[in-house]
Amino acid sequence: MTPHPLRQIIESCDRAITTKNYDALMVYYAEDAALVVKPGMTVKGKENIRSAFIAIADYFQDQLVVEQGEMQVIEGGGNALVIMETILRFPDGKGGRTEISRRATYVFRQESDGRWLCTIDNSYGTSLLDTGN
Repeated sequence: MTPHPLRQIIESCDRAITTKNYDALMVYYAEDAALVVKPGMTVKGKENIRSAFIAIADYFQDQLVVEQGEMQVIEGGGNALVIMETILRFPDGKGGRTEISRRATYVFRQESDGRWLCTIDNSYGTSLLDTGN
């Protein structure tokens, strides 16, 4: 079975985050997109999302590595809900590395030219319900 085109887009975004190539990353976000930075903190708009990713990279000492695992895509009405395992690797502050896995949720909108753009980026997925946010 051929992977959904969104897998390649998300993998491109992961590479852009890991290499801090924010110009390449922003190509895949809609102007009106929202990013869950952390539970209780969401930013909207491409410029704010770019700034958030720079701050996230700084927080992780420019050593954050993002990869994706299993993925499900549900399409309807020109949108796609992506439910995906997101794997994050970063320094643990003690000279080692930490790896965490999240069940992320993303929403993409298909534009009239066929491109898919991210409108909601929530790497925390349904775990936001556990935090009350």
